[in-house]
Amino acid sequence: MLNFAGQVLGFAGSLCLLLFGMDMLSNGIQKGAGNNLHKLLGHLTGNRISAVFTGIAVTAIIQSSGATTVMVVSFVNAEIISLTQAIGIIFGANIGTTVTAWIVSFFGFNFSIASAAIPLFGVGFVLKYFRKRRIHDFADCFMGFALLFMGLGFLKDALSLKPESMAFLAEFSNLGFLGLCIGVFIGAFVTALIHSSSAMTAIVLTMAANGSLSWELSAAIVLGSNIGSTIDAVLSAFNASVNAKRTAAVHVAFNVTGTLLALCVFKPFLHFVDFIVPGVPKDNITVHIAMLHTIFNLCATLIFIPFVNQIAFLVTKLIKERPEEKDEHYRLPAILPSSHISADLYSFQIEKEISRMAARVMELFDFAGQTLLECNVSKSEECSEKLGKARNYVDEMNEAITDFLQKCSRLPTANKADRNHFTRLIQIADSLNNLGEECGSVMRSIEKYFQRTHCAVSSDKEKKLYDYLDLVRIFYEQACEFIAAGISPEQKLQSDVLEEKIDSVKKELKKSSRKRIESGYDVKTELVYIDIVRKIEKAGDCVYTIVQAL
Repeated sequence: MLNFAGQVLGFAGSLCLLLFGMDMLSNGIQKGAGNNLHKLLGHLTGNRISAVFTGIAVTAIIQSSGATTVMVVSFVNAEIISLTQAIGIIFGANIGTTVTAWIVSFFGFNFSIASAAIPLFGVGFVLKYFRKRRIHDFADCFMGFALLFMGLGFLKDALSLKPESMAFLAEFSNLGFLGLCIGVFIGAFVTALIHSSSAMTAIVLTMAANGSLSWELSAAIVLGSNIGSTIDAVLSAFNASVNAKRTAAVHVAFNVTGTLLALCVFKPFLHFVDFIVPGVPKDNITVHIAMLHTIFNLCATLIFIPFVNQIAFLVTKLIKERPEEKDEHYRLPAILPSSHISADLYSFQIEKEISRMAARVMELFDFAGQTLLECNVSKSEECSEKLGKARNYVDEMNEAITDFLQKCSRLPTANKADRNHFTRLIQIADSLNNLGEECGSVMRSIEKYFQRTHCAVSSDKEKKLYDYLDLVRIFYEQACEFIAAGISPEQKLQSDVLEEKIDSVKKELKKSSRKRIESGYDVKTELVYIDIVRKIEKAGDCVYTIVQAL
């Protein structure tokens, strides 16, 4: 009993070390790659073929098809890529994940893993101290590789059981098609449990290498691991947009359908792999399994890639948007941060949401300007109601975006540059929210002004007030362009000049109002006028803060 408990605990510990090494490797590569990953997803998905190659490249780099599919679901949720592009990337991700099987097959069984693991870990540890150089970000990559190799070595020792003790597994092969189905179920279940098809493949390779698994059963379990790998996409689609749910559904349907087709031609499929790989499976079974994994995903992709548009049409018809998904409350269309995904990919999504937030704040400006221009109390009340709803929406956006960015800054994949960028984005979102509050405050003061006087904007002082508000609006339009496209040093200097002009006009308007008070104008009316001027100037300060944070 103690011997059995020791073997179970040894297997569990080895598996955890393997998973931790894979996670650390993925985080290290993503941290070092910086924003190049989101450029791959953002710019190489113009058609279905480039989308497939994008999925292959990203998954091969980060060593995790689960992370890639979560990225895809998240990007579709944020409307950064389309559903058809996402389908192509998912197809490619399944091919890219086979790289891990080849790494384990070539390096895990052909030389002493420990002899490579310890030096690799040492290199990674030394790189940790090069904090002022970019190579520091790749330290986790080397250490992750080392832990992956160590975990694989311990796994080999933990699973070095005599084939006789695992004879019950051979019974599955004797059950024919039912045994294959059991193997597929085992692969799917364990992969979903550990959230890693790569780790499951490593386990299969190790057990097959020591004779515990037959060639047929190993193949069935590897096919099942493709189904289990969809668990991350399914979980990430909960509470997401309808397109994100469609993307997750495509991933599940693609892997399940591909596995069923492979089971229908299972024997010919294995013979085809045997024909490609020299030697009988018993002599080099790890290469056979790695080749089977690759050919299966290649064939599935080649079969379904011509029907991407039809698949997108079908899933759109099956999963329809519900009316309750369209409401007046804000829902952040970004998947909650996961340690498996590069931090800069989250900022890529949030930047788009901040642009949308900026557009909402522009609506608040329009409400205030419209009220001042029309000089109509009844219409101002109507605008005020719309402004209140829009103001609440902007506030909800700021709260959701700020909370999300704070979680992103705590991700292990976030480097110093990422955290600084997240801080700037939080400052911009907060300034946009403050600007929205100032627009609401301006609106209330304008209503108060109209309640005291029913003048027309054609009069000189109200016209100057409208022009002043329009000046700040122009400044804000420029800031919105800078948020979307970036800002140059020259444009920052121009913003300084415009800020000074806003301050100068404020002084002129306040001076004119004081002269009117001295001439006998209604004091309370003029004080409200000055209050509007002051609040418009504060709105300009909020815009200037946004520009400075860029």
